Amino acid sequence: MSEMVRWIAEHFGDVPPTPALVIDATKHMRKNERKQLFSEDLPSMKTAEGRWFEGVVYERMLRLVERTDLVSGIARKGADAPPVDQNAALGQNGLFYSNIGDIKIRGNGQDLAEFDLLLRDREGNIAFAEIVTSPTDMKEFEAEIRFKKRLIGFIYGQAQVPFLLYSSVDVSRHPIVKRIMKEPENALIVTGPCEELKRLIEGHAVRHHTRKPPKNPKFFRADEIEARRPFDFKALHEERRQRLFQMIGSKAKKEDFAEPDDLPPIVRKIICGGLYPSAARALCASYPLTVRGKPIPCAEVPKRFSKIVLAVNLPEGEPIIYLRSRHRKEYLKMVRDKQGGFKFESARTPHMAGFFLWLETIQPSLGSQIAHEILMTFIGPGRNSAPFVPATPQQGARGGSGPAMGTATASKDARGRPAGRPPADQASEAPAESPARPAARRRRRRRSARRPAEASQPPDPIDAPSR
Repeated sequence: MSEMVRWIAEHFGDVPPTPALVIDATKHMRKNERKQLFSEDLPSMKTAEGRWFEGVVYERMLRLVERTDLVSGIARKGADAPPVDQNAALGQNGLFYSNIGDIKIRGNGQDLAEFDLLLRDREGNIAFAEIVTSPTDMKEFEAEIRFKKRLIGFIYGQAQVPFLLYSSVDVSRHPIVKRIMKEPENALIVTGPCEELKRLIEGHAVRHHTRKPPKNPKFFRADEIEARRPFDFKALHEERRQRLFQMIGSKAKKEDFAEPDDLPPIVRKIICGGLYPSAARALCASYPLTVRGKPIPCAEVPKRFSKIVLAVNLPEGEPIIYLRSRHRKEYLKMVRDKQGGFKFESARTPHMAGFFLWLETIQPSLGSQIAHEILMTFIGPGRNSAPFVPATPQQGARGGSGPAMGTATASKDARGRPAGRPPADQASEAPAESPARPAARRRRRRRSARRPAEASQPPDPIDAPSR
């Protein structure tokens, strides 16, 4: 185990929570969150409680890091973060602060990861911490931790990235936590339930609490950490996108996309492109869309949404659809459901500035065939899928000749034979009473070849030779 991580895990209890400390933690909450801390509305209260517990751990760590040389610094956050000079914008890559003091790594302005705590050991290596109040969603949690380790390791040139997990509930027996803690640079700290901490501030006014900024000699600004490997996330994304299209074109299987390759492992969401109207219609017809429990008829999609963007999350290979609303500044994030369609999960609004701006730049570039291949690769047939028949090169070459395309399509059956003609192995089973005109035509052609003078009737105009 990392020497710094081991020391923190052993000595965190040396700074017990006091009424003054836990009240100071409310300074890192937004005003509406403070109001909800003792709310009877359970979801609102739990959200506020999680934010507050994060502040409690931060305040305890501020006091603890002054007691050891193993920790060379702790990143400012929350109320202690510096003022934000620039909002999220396209082209931003690296560590940034949000307008409420959260620490984030951005790629082309998009928030790639958020860190509850950032620390530095005496060798200058970066460690991060996650602070949780519930054991739910641990499967996604594990993937998130591993991605953050890859992200820090790549950008800041670290072979090992120490990690601390603080939890108000005992998650030590959870199989996923046990798996994470097998790595020698990780540690778990169980602090005790939030209900006990709340008893320390019952009856105290916390809605307008203020505290003086501490003068901690180990403070550092997260946005001033110099990257050892500067990166252009947009360029890396385009490389990964082209690689994805190449693999789809070569009929790669879904599991092949999880295999490591030579590209940096920091691009997880591939924005494949916007859908042309034909592709949007085909998608809606095969993979029905449901928003807040209500199916959206295909005819309503262009009326309600001005753009459909198709993306894929890697390495799990999960397709995502973003629907741009015509009436509000938002994108509806649609994830696949168990019935072979897509359902609404959440909204992406301008407050998620970087990603929202990136989606706004996406223009239609995907036709129905490539969209079909992407969805078939990562999902398979949709709920209402019919066999997909792409246009042939010959049909595409004579796209302007409508009758010719119609005739070619209508005159073939499912096996490519001319329509109306029985297969060879069924010819002997055809009824004796064949239609009059086709039978007459066959007899006329055979007799005219042997004895032209004995033709019993003049040739049909459609068979007459041209003069």
